[in-house]
Amino acid sequence: MAPKYNEGDMADGANMDGPPEGLTQPHNIEAEQALLGALLVNNEIFDRVSGIINESHFYDPVHGRIFEVAARRIQKNALASPVTLKAFLEDDQGLAEMGGPPYLARLAGAATSLLAARDYAQMIYDLAIRRDLIRIGEEISFSASNVEVDNDPAEQIVTAEQSLYQLGEKGRADKGFQSFLAAVTDAVNVANAAYRREGGLAGVSTGLKDMDGKLGGLHPSDLLILAGRPSMGKTSLATNIAFNIAKKYKKGITADGSEGAVDGGVVGFYSLEMSAEQLAARILSEAAQVPSEQIRRGDMTEDEFRRFVEAAKSLEACPLFIDDTPALPISTLAARARRLKRTHGLDVLFVDYLQLVRPANARSDGRVQEISEITQGLKAIAKELHIPVVALSQLSRQVESREDKRPQLSDLRESGSIEQDADVVMFVFREEYYKEREKPGEHDTEAMLKWQDAMQALEGKAEIVIGKQRHGPIGTVDLAFEGRFTRFSDLVKPWQQVSEDGFR
Repeated sequence: MAPKYNEGDMADGANMDGPPEGLTQPHNIEAEQALLGALLVNNEIFDRVSGIINESHFYDPVHGRIFEVAARRIQKNALASPVTLKAFLEDDQGLAEMGGPPYLARLAGAATSLLAARDYAQMIYDLAIRRDLIRIGEEISFSASNVEVDNDPAEQIVTAEQSLYQLGEKGRADKGFQSFLAAVTDAVNVANAAYRREGGLAGVSTGLKDMDGKLGGLHPSDLLILAGRPSMGKTSLATNIAFNIAKKYKKGITADGSEGAVDGGVVGFYSLEMSAEQLAARILSEAAQVPSEQIRRGDMTEDEFRRFVEAAKSLEACPLFIDDTPALPISTLAARARRLKRTHGLDVLFVDYLQLVRPANARSDGRVQEISEITQGLKAIAKELHIPVVALSQLSRQVESREDKRPQLSDLRESGSIEQDADVVMFVFREEYYKEREKPGEHDTEAMLKWQDAMQALEGKAEIVIGKQRHGPIGTVDLAFEGRFTRFSDLVKPWQQVSEDGFR
């Protein structure tokens, strides 16, 4: 049984909310005192325990404040001792009730084994997690007891799962504020990771060099919108990128010392429009270079079927997970994404497509507000799971009424909320699709020749128009598109083509 406070041990302002009267939250004041004493005697201990605990894990808030001040001095390469900390904590009300600055000297004087500091830190952390579990359990119990029309049990389950997931991932259910120093350190680590990669990417590579050059890869916590009119190739581009990421997946030790993807990544794909089998057929069509319509009909030569089977075997271990449940509520979508990350890992999430996701609850204030709830939910998933989320979106029909059919931000359906919440907005545009429908009559020879020249110039080409990028430039990326295999790839520039004699 963990030691409990005697009356008067706790400083004013300590958090005594939570357990029923008479039940004390798990804690160990002696372990907190022993750790702080060891830290004030030997500052090198901080390096051993800083990865386990921080000030929020201490039961006694005074101990938490002592640890915080000591940590900030040590991080500045300054001495943290009872003498140096006295100036910073002299006016602390809670410390005054414990005897004032002499309490710091008593902590240092009572320090016993410095080698046991890491064990003390682990015990403090474990007890803090137990207190959080008690708090979450009480919140679940209170919510379940509160029987109201708007208090849906299914939503309560999703909320409970989210709280527990956050606790398991971060060590506490609420991250709260962090110092600017911590934020700057994270930014430097991201930049260092990009600098050490030859390609200079800070995010996950799409497998398309020109797109990576414009985006810098797919960045964690970003919501990327990939939009286009029907038949432009939105789903094809999304599946191409998802496949490129999954097939390059390599597990190892990441820059922060944890185990994860060092190349490529685990991909989750919500296919709300197509079945999992149809999506798999598209990916196999690209990998085997067999037209998807031939795969559906079974109309393949022996060589094509052999390539198809070999591609299927090579993709068996590909970490690409597909969920084709139709009309998923955003809350369920988030819960399943958390579960996938917990069980298999998750580095990138795709949603095809945004307008087919349902809000958590039916709304009466219009479709625009529903889409706003969905985009905010997708952005929240990206930040919570620290992954890029790529959501496909339809464009309004007003594109078709313009002479220049190249998409713009205003063409997004319910554009205000989507444009506001997204970090990146991209449009797929194939002028070949529209030009093909302008074919003149056979009798007009001159117009037919002009049309054929235009079609030849546009054949197999696509544009990715970046209409918004919060952290980088906007512009256009030219790609090659092979409709037979529903495949996008890097466009070979004229100066990159190989001549007949083999020289570039």
